[in-house]
Amino acid sequence: ALRDGRIPPRFRATPMRRLLATTENIAAVLLLAIALLTAANVVLRDLFSMQIPDWFDGSKQLQAMALFWGIAIATYRGGHICVDLLWEHLGPRRRRWLDLFATLVTLAFLAPLAWMVWVKVGSTGTQASSDLRLPLVWFYAVGALGATVAALLGALRAIELARGRHVNADETAAVAESSNGS
Repeated sequence: ALRDGRIPPRFRATPMRRLLATTENIAAVLLLAIALLTAANVVLRDLFSMQIPDWFDGSKQLQAMALFWGIAIATYRGGHICVDLLWEHLGPRRRRWLDLFATLVTLAFLAPLAWMVWVKVGSTGTQASSDLRLPLVWFYAVGALGATVAALLGALRAIELARGRHVNADETAAVAESSNGS
């Protein structure tokens, strides 16, 4: 906070920052759930010769959901792993156009992917996990929502790049901060 107690503009909780923070937190919680489920199952198996029912199916479903939510935040930030052989040799304007092109290509894949995952949700019917008979539709729906957010954030990134606003990992790094700027 500033000396007079105000929050600097770059740390204010805008709806976009909240969306990015929520997306990032969902991906992180899903990864944590995978780690906890796997670790708990290993401990139970080694110490008590038993395992958590559906731990394998559950970890697969959690991994798929984490992947979709992780793709969403990586798409918006443009901070995914890449080799920038061409990009490094371009000027700022051409870099922006290359970023815009890459984002549009990514969006061209993400939008149909999101649609098809929702189709899968609709056709899941009464499929359930093998041990606990948990309905798979809820797992698929969380993954589909993550795919939809990925497509939405890809579209928002494309719009911002087309408007000349540079979107990169450095600018969105402050997303993890709380809404009060601390």
